Amino acid sequence: MALLESIAFALFAIVTVGSSIGVVVMRDVWHSALMLGVALLSVAVHYVMLRAEFLAAMQILVYVGGVLILVTFAIMLTARREGNEVAA
Repeated sequence: MALLESIAFALFAIVTVGSSIGVVVMRDVWHSALMLGVALLSVAVHYVMLRAEFLAAMQILVYVGGVLILVTFAIMLTARREGNEVAA
């Protein structure tokens, strides 16, 4: 049983570190925000593995549900379209 837990921890640690690096490296802001969501969900899985279910639920509700949606709206509202130029 401990071997399976160690394998799951290693797998999600790789996912967390990889998606965190992806947040910084990706050039597209939208893909960077999606990678941030993956990283935050992966951290919630770590909380579940530590048997801290309340922290996992708060991680999902506050960070993934709140901050990521805020970032998504900010990206959508500030995205610049190339075809719509405002004439002066």
